[in-house]
Amino acid sequence: MKMDAKPYWSPYLAGIGIGVTLIVSFYVLGGGLGASGAFARVTGALFHAVAPAYTESHPYFKSYFEGGQSPLKDWMVFLVIGAFLGGLLGALTAGRLRGGVERGAGFPVRSRLWLAFAGGAITGIAARLARGCTSNLALSGGSEMALGAWAFMLSVFAGGYLMAYFVRRQWS
Repeated sequence: MKMDAKPYWSPYLAGIGIGVTLIVSFYVLGGGLGASGAFARVTGALFHAVAPAYTESHPYFKSYFEGGQSPLKDWMVFLVIGAFLGGLLGALTAGRLRGGVERGAGFPVRSRLWLAFAGGAITGIAARLARGCTSNLALSGGSEMALGAWAFMLSVFAGGYLMAYFVRRQWS
């Protein structure tokens, strides 16, 4: 039985939901939202499964293993799992869960997947070099009225707008 797709959430209601989640995050966890740390912790756990001694002595990953705890026992890992499950539940309840690759009619699937992977890898590496991801900087830093967060987000939006000129052929 195929359900008819329901409309998307109101962006205003979704924004209020994110704001409430952010307030609760500051109150309960003592910090804002972010995701890149979870991926770094999962990567550390995967490396540890293959080469434990090397990973525990690695300058970047060793802090995740101090005290003998698993790096997966961190609230950010659960945040990312919850975001995935929430998105899945939202897609299921709205009748919008389907397979496929979003792309322009004239752009090959393989090229779209490679570009998506490359963009994700570059973004992930940059987030770790910057010691945080855009969601942490924009949501958490912006809500604290940090000047650097606002300057960064304005730069991200300007860069995205300018880059759209070069990648728009993918969607035509």
